[in-house]
Amino acid sequence: MEYGFVRVGAAVPKMKVANCEYNCSRIVDLIKRADKEKVKFLVFPELCITSYSCGDLFHQDILLKEALRQLENVLKDTKDTDLIAILGMPVSLNNQLFNCSVVIQSGKILGVVPKTFIPNYSEFYEERWFSSGNKALVDTINICGQSVPFGIDLLFEDSQNSDLCFGIEICEDLWVPIPPSSYQCMNGATLIFNPSASNEIIGKYEYRKELVRQQSARCICGYVYTSSNVNESTTDVVFGGHAMVAEYGSLLCESERFLDDDQLIYSEIDLQKLINDRRKNTSFMEGVVDKKYRRIFFNQKESECMELTRYVPAYPFVPSNSANRDLRCKEIFSIQTSALAKRIKHTGLKYSVIGISGGLDSTLALLVTAKTYELLGISPENIIAVTMPGFGTTDTTYTNAMDLMKAMKVSIREINIKDACLQHFKDIGHDVNIHDVTYENVQARERTQILMDLANKLGGLVIGTGDLSELALGWCTYNGDHMSMYSVNCSIPKTLVKYLVRWVAENMVDKNVRDILFRILDTPISPELLPPSAEGEIKQKTEDIVGPYELHDFFMYHMIRYGAPPKKISFLAQKAFEGKYSKDEINKWLKVFIKRFFSQQFKRSCLPDGPKVGTISLSPRGDWRMPSDADSKEWLEEVE
Repeated sequence: MEYGFVRVGAAVPKMKVANCEYNCSRIVDLIKRADKEKVKFLVFPELCITSYSCGDLFHQDILLKEALRQLENVLKDTKDTDLIAILGMPVSLNNQLFNCSVVIQSGKILGVVPKTFIPNYSEFYEERWFSSGNKALVDTINICGQSVPFGIDLLFEDSQNSDLCFGIEICEDLWVPIPPSSYQCMNGATLIFNPSASNEIIGKYEYRKELVRQQSARCICGYVYTSSNVNESTTDVVFGGHAMVAEYGSLLCESERFLDDDQLIYSEIDLQKLINDRRKNTSFMEGVVDKKYRRIFFNQKESECMELTRYVPAYPFVPSNSANRDLRCKEIFSIQTSALAKRIKHTGLKYSVIGISGGLDSTLALLVTAKTYELLGISPENIIAVTMPGFGTTDTTYTNAMDLMKAMKVSIREINIKDACLQHFKDIGHDVNIHDVTYENVQARERTQILMDLANKLGGLVIGTGDLSELALGWCTYNGDHMSMYSVNCSIPKTLVKYLVRWVAENMVDKNVRDILFRILDTPISPELLPPSAEGEIKQKTEDIVGPYELHDFFMYHMIRYGAPPKKISFLAQKAFEGKYSKDEINKWLKVFIKRFFSQQFKRSCLPDGPKVGTISLSPRGDWRMPSDADSKEWLEEVE
């Protein structure tokens, strides 16, 4: 199990009603096919050996005996495969018939799990044939010459890795208010398999998909579901062959419905991510009830290195679907404006003071502030927008800043900081020709001092413009742009900032403002603290110094959100940015990220207030509490 991933699959075999021999031949073929694809766990539909729609034929001894005989053949024909398969069949026991899942591996039966909830409404009539697993009188049965555990209290666990543990619930079990999988997951199951036979009626497809997705989210688990296909009986209903693999609320892959032939889908579940979030979510175990489970231990061979088949988004903070992205941007912008509105109403201050550089971050902060004032019914003239040209300011960004402020109809202040900085260099004995960190930070602090003093003079709030990515890297000047009275961008990563600005441009402003915003979107990211080139172009480009923000946002997401170790982050980044960055480039910038993230914590320990908008916040009062003197040695060594 490399980097915590385990490959799981769902099979939809072509079947014939009551023809166990034919059905098992399809089952064997799919098991061997999945084994070649390095699938470790494979679930088949409910009652797949007989088919689900046998009706009163379930009362025929010949069918029950043939199901057992064909199960023996499946065991013989798959004894050389290592994967664990979950098959559905009827099992006769103690004067009752149970709808069961039989768990097999390498010719052995690991256990048998009966269905708990037996539907007997609408088109379902299962109580005519089957008993609930709650009514079983024994916990062990003899089947195919093997004595094996039987019951609804079975969990199957890897003897070498307790994080790899699975439970089984069957079809209707998922549709009840508290599915068995809820208890199974609170007792250690990280994977749930659901062999089902869910027929198709209008609207059921969407509801069923949402059930699976939501259960995987509530249980912080991988959920693998499969259902019978169109070759079940169509006397009264039709089955579509719906299979899904979900992880923690996300659908990783899904079958095509209404196909006549076999289908096999598979993907990888990130157990490491699931376990990390369960540990962080201390409420997860609050609802544990006194349910006893028997552990059935298994062993599997170590797989050779496998390629991930699941999609790894290069921009985890940015939805790839344009419609979802628009909704996300709208929601984030609403959170920002609502947060700032509350602070303005609470303080009763009339003015907001904001530094405008002509770059993306200050542009977004100004857009948020302007919309907030509109919502509060306050004139935009109460927004004091200040542009502060310095040694590195170019005509491009100066023009962007001035045009934007004029178009937004805010009050404009232009305060050139060069003379004040030169005086300060003289006061502290710094050579103006030495363009070091002192040279840069003097400018950043001078700008912040101007904003703070203006806010005091007018009775206003200094609105912070820095974003989450800059805070993660510490790419801000301590007590300079690092500080404000309220920070509206503090939990928005750089890769998302440009989409927010673009969304505002396309949805909330007139053509004049829109054109200016598109110009700003095309401007390179820079703090502009070093003199421009001889041609007057931006010379100091942030990403040339600290690395690509798209990589750093990727690193931050997986390290902070899911606690992924550096080797895994590198592995995922190579998949996500294949063809764009080499392994060496990724590891080079990953080391930069780790060094800066650890060394710059002191800046995050005293952040101003600001709203959390996503799953990650680095506020010391919110999600992230880290000592400023933590050592990065272990993380850096793993990158090596």
